[in-house]
Amino acid sequence: MTDHAATLKALRAQLAEVSLINGINAVLYWDQSTYMPNGGAAARGQQLSYIAQLSHQRFTDPALGKLLEALLPYAESLPADSDEAALIRVTHREYTRATQVPLDLVAELSQHTAETYHVWVGARPENAFDRVQPYLEKTLELSRRYAECFAPFDHLADPLIDSSDYGMKAADIRTLFAELRAELVPIARAITEQAPADDAFLHQHYEPQDIEKFSLEVIKRYGYDFERGRLDRTAHPFAIRLNHGDVRITTRYPKNRLGDPLFSTLHESGHAMYEQGVNAAYEGTPLAGGASSGVHESQSRLWENVVGRSLGFWQHFYPSLQSIFPQQLGNVSLDQFYRAVNKVERSLIRTDADEVTYNLHVMIRFDLELQLLEGTLSIADLPEAWHARYQADLGVRAPDNRDGVLQDVHWYGGLIGGAFQGYTLGNILGAQFYAKALEAHPEITEQIGRGEFSTLHGWMRENIYQHGSKYSAPELIARTVGKIDIAPYITYLRNKYGALYRL
Repeated sequence: MTDHAATLKALRAQLAEVSLINGINAVLYWDQSTYMPNGGAAARGQQLSYIAQLSHQRFTDPALGKLLEALLPYAESLPADSDEAALIRVTHREYTRATQVPLDLVAELSQHTAETYHVWVGARPENAFDRVQPYLEKTLELSRRYAECFAPFDHLADPLIDSSDYGMKAADIRTLFAELRAELVPIARAITEQAPADDAFLHQHYEPQDIEKFSLEVIKRYGYDFERGRLDRTAHPFAIRLNHGDVRITTRYPKNRLGDPLFSTLHESGHAMYEQGVNAAYEGTPLAGGASSGVHESQSRLWENVVGRSLGFWQHFYPSLQSIFPQQLGNVSLDQFYRAVNKVERSLIRTDADEVTYNLHVMIRFDLELQLLEGTLSIADLPEAWHARYQADLGVRAPDNRDGVLQDVHWYGGLIGGAFQGYTLGNILGAQFYAKALEAHPEITEQIGRGEFSTLHGWMRENIYQHGSKYSAPELIARTVGKIDIAPYITYLRNKYGALYRL
């Protein structure tokens, strides 16, 4: 065995141990977010903190750093797109980043976010922002401390954004959002000035087990592998990778809502299919996961909206849904249903928002995050700032904090900063990837109308999924579509909603 081969083997062995630890952490988090009894919250926070420390210690071990230093010259001698070169390059980047964060901060963050999540789960349905406010103030403090580990930077949010969407900065996001907003606002205004589509039939009683039955059939057809996954219930839906053979999804079943659980399941299946499609040879290394938050969201938003809300999709699946819910949908035509699931309105809830206004919800959150990090907005003033922005941007105001600042889990289960921009990046990239797939396979549209998705899934697997984190998001985007460009997304929205609303 050559020196390089022996060193690589030693590196992989240490990385495999870190991966095992992270898998244990994922199981604990999944359990906390699904079926853990309330009484387990305090101990779970301690467990998650311990596991986070253990993972951080193993990954920042100076011995691992020495292995990487020994391998860097070897990586430079390899073709840039070789798996070995990528493994060394990506691990070195992640190692360098991790070593900048003190172990005690890692432990404090993990325990605090676990505790905050538990408090939020109880506070949201009771509209009790005051209960979670002190926890959120601590989260803001920890978020600033975490970001400051990576000084110097142009904006305090930059390290937080970079950790989710490598290569992006607050200034980049602001510029992109301004360009997108200029295109979206006139479209949204033109549509919302019209009479809204009737969607009352979506807000009747739908048995959760029947919604689940239909959803499961769809995502199996999409390509989600239930031999390596499962669907469970939670307070805020998510997908989670425990390992290559176990990628789980969750959803929720609000009372008298059909669209929420159905499209949530389609959304999370997009995340999960991405993770299931990563090259199995990357297991146990930093390559075994999605390239970025934005690329990940491109898949969830594509399978939820571009596919799942398309006319062709419902031409195939609507008769089946009607047969499951004859009382609720028996007298509802396909055209009525299609218009209802694509209803555009000025709404309060991001996860329920239509494709035209959705990004305005994201922009509000992104702007508020920057203000919090900059210190121009306090946590105490956040609820009212939220209401004011919704009134100004969308013309609506939540009657309470439950459907205001308490609605999203992100700030209560993680840091403040770096999470929300991925959703809009995903919308833009999803449209670009889909357009590129159609260039290669024009028959995809017709296939969707027959309930067939293997060609589209196959293109995504070949061009996106299999690469995992081998390529950074900018590299992956360059390989597939060249650069981030809002034009395909705007064209998609104008074509679809122009036809629906006769613009």
